[in-house]
Amino acid sequence: MYTLYGIRQCSTVTKARKFLDEKNCDYQFYDFRKEGVDEALLVNLEKRIGWTLMFNKRSTSWRQLEDEQKEGLDCQKAIALMIANPTLIKRPLLDTGKHLLVGFKLDEYQQHIL
Repeated sequence: MYTLYGIRQCSTVTKARKFLDEKNCDYQFYDFRKEGVDEALLVNLEKRIGWTLMFNKRSTSWRQLEDEQKEGLDCQKAIALMIANPTLIKRPLLDTGKHLLVGFKLDEYQQHIL
């Protein structure tokens, strides 16, 4: 079974969910806002793809951070910021068991699903 991580209201997450539903994929949806984000989950994901791929510097949440929060960004600081602000996590994240896909790119999903 796949695990799709994201935020329910995110339009890109909606596209990924629609794709998985159309392919009749067995997946569990993990909503960062509803279920929360803990350090163990982020450390696990970070070990697989690196924090720089997970961290969304294009988000409104990033732009709203104070300058001192943005300075000296490293893995530990990024994880702490993502725990406090789940919208800083790029989404969706799809864990297929073998691969961890970041964002929704149709060609990647078609390549790695089923």
